[in-house]
Amino acid sequence: MNVTFDKTGNVTAVLTIAITEEDYKDDFKKGLREMGMRRPIKGFRPGKVPAQLLEKLYGASVRADVVDHKVSRALSEYIVNNKVDLLGEPMMNVESKFDFDKERDYEFKFDLGLAPDFECKLDKRVKIPYYNIEVSQEMIDNQNNSFKKRFGKQVPGEEAAEDSLIRGSLTELNEDGSEKENGLKVERTVLMPRYVKDEEEKAKLIGAKTGAEIVINPAKASGDSDTEVASMLNIDKAQAADIKSDFRLKIDEIMVNEDAEMNQELFDNVLGKDVAKTEEEYLAKIKEMIGNQLKTDSNYRFTVDAERVLRKKVGKLELPDEFLKRFLTAKSHDKTAEQVAEDYDKTSDALQWQLIREKIARNLEVKIEAEDKVKYARYMAAQQFAQYGMSNLPDDVIDRYAHELLEKPEYSEQISNQAMDDKVYAAIKDSVTIEEKSVTVEEFNKLFEK
Repeated sequence: MNVTFDKTGNVTAVLTIAITEEDYKDDFKKGLREMGMRRPIKGFRPGKVPAQLLEKLYGASVRADVVDHKVSRALSEYIVNNKVDLLGEPMMNVESKFDFDKERDYEFKFDLGLAPDFECKLDKRVKIPYYNIEVSQEMIDNQNNSFKKRFGKQVPGEEAAEDSLIRGSLTELNEDGSEKENGLKVERTVLMPRYVKDEEEKAKLIGAKTGAEIVINPAKASGDSDTEVASMLNIDKAQAADIKSDFRLKIDEIMVNEDAEMNQELFDNVLGKDVAKTEEEYLAKIKEMIGNQLKTDSNYRFTVDAERVLRKKVGKLELPDEFLKRFLTAKSHDKTAEQVAEDYDKTSDALQWQLIREKIARNLEVKIEAEDKVKYARYMAAQQFAQYGMSNLPDDVIDRYAHELLEKPEYSEQISNQAMDDKVYAAIKDSVTIEEKSVTVEEFNKLFEK
């Protein structure tokens, strides 16, 4: 078997594999014998079918399978042994045609897309900005007020606010406002202005006082939700669909939210037991907490600036555009060649940065280890818990959930890719000159307007 590699451009090549009958005859004979054993022919015992008959019946398909296997192996070995850096996968030349009934020698031509050859050496002459976002007193106050509300309690009050809880009774009314004979009466119901969907109905509740009587419409208040009307009136959902009347609400009790006091109980609820002993320590920890949250934004901005600086340093890379369009069309199950061509600029742009990033990873010898995946999985687990207001969870809870994420295929690859990205950007940060700049959150947000 003869394999030749011919470049047809800077980033394209043709790999030709010439195979003769001598190269595959032994495997071909073996394949025919196995076919005779697997597929019995009337009048012959398994394994005793004449070779000429087997070849007449199955020769073309066996020959095709044997040749395909040997050519595929030769193709893979050549690419691996010669370290050919491909983009996409080898594609059979469109002009390649074979007749396995008549021909015995074959020449396979594969079109190849090659990764461009370029350099991206990093040193301290490369400068990338890093923006540290200042933690303002307003941020600290807002976060503290949020915690005080979260860990506050409900107490009896005289006047309803949006986040209050109202208990009372409901009586169905006629259109003229009189009490409806045989109408619905609900001795005890609960409403929260915050969840009333109609603004006019909500306005009736906010500012209402204990003992007051106001007219509300349950259907409007619920946004015509039969489920919510049924819950409010203590009736079944089918009955609720017919309720469009106004009701008189007599307010028996109002529970208002009272912020938590600045004491040890609040410090422990927010930070964990005994992490802060004084108000000064508590506020310092909140400042640190906000700073860590803002650090995530700063790190993201660094990836944006690093990409911008390094793309400019490398310049536009030459890609095998026509080959890639053909390859992407062949691999796509839901896009036509025209759609692939329309999206190609974005695809090409993303691929160029991927190549630069991979080059940097190789140059800086960045490798992903098991502990890197666990570290990022723990971060992801903590973030997911935080979305539901669950912070300061024990390490064993975070660890257990992190390992569950790693075992799920839909998360495992994402975790590996993100952990690799984090290591690459950390290596970039260590290799270049970082120009640190302190900015307000408003100044930081304006960076993205550009």
